[in-house]
Amino acid sequence: MLESFLWTALGLFVIASLVPRNKKPSFLVGALGWAFFTVYWAIEPTYYIGIGDFYNAILTFLTGIFCIFIAFFNANAYRSKMSKKESETLYTITCAAAIGGIFYFSFAEIFMLNVALIGAVTSQTVWILNVLGIPATFSGEHIFVNHCDIEIILACTGIESMALFAGVVGAVEAPIRRRVKAFMASVPVIYVLNLIRNVFVVIAAGYHWFGPVDRSFYIAHHIIAKIGSTIALFIIAYAVLRILPELVDVIADVARMFKNLGGADVSKRLD
Repeated sequence: MLESFLWTALGLFVIASLVPRNKKPSFLVGALGWAFFTVYWAIEPTYYIGIGDFYNAILTFLTGIFCIFIAFFNANAYRSKMSKKESETLYTITCAAAIGGIFYFSFAEIFMLNVALIGAVTSQTVWILNVLGIPATFSGEHIFVNHCDIEIILACTGIESMALFAGVVGAVEAPIRRRVKAFMASVPVIYVLNLIRNVFVVIAAGYHWFGPVDRSFYIAHHIIAKIGSTIALFIIAYAVLRILPELVDVIADVARMFKNLGGADVSKRLD
């Protein structure tokens, strides 16, 4: 049932994106899409609470809150209560959700694609380990090093970050040459860095760099790799913003919309 809300939202995002930019029907369809997306993200925290992952529970809850407001802003745009510039920003966000959402959820929800991506990342990680002289083998999504079994899951593929950048780069209104440049500076780089991250975690856990296997895996994966990934994403984001300064305007417009919820009469800000 949850998947039906997800795919309905993505379908509506695609339809809204196909409507010419700044046309009212796009915002009506977009508002409906964001409403369905809100339901999906509102239910997701229960899953993470059930497995004790409170970080992702809070993150998905906040994502749901964000979707509510974007749905509200789209409804206001449909009623001509948003400025032309804000309406264009909302259209860009919906396009980004369509591109990034289909990019990510196709691999997350479609079994064959899920298995294919995890298998590719697993085999490539083992290939790099072998090139480095580490006698690693794999079976399915499991990597074996020094009698240690490490499982590669979807989160180990970097697909979330790649989908995010693919969405924003594909949706922003900018010359195709700069968008291709921004894509190459983000998605392939994330994929390669993620393979390096996997190699580090496998070696650290397999050879007990920080103590017993469980402790070594925790420190390598949950502390060092997360910090490194966060720093890398900030650097990549900075590079993309330098290539596509239009994204800075999108971010500023979204911040302005939330700020204006404090009581400004949006109907007085029409262009």
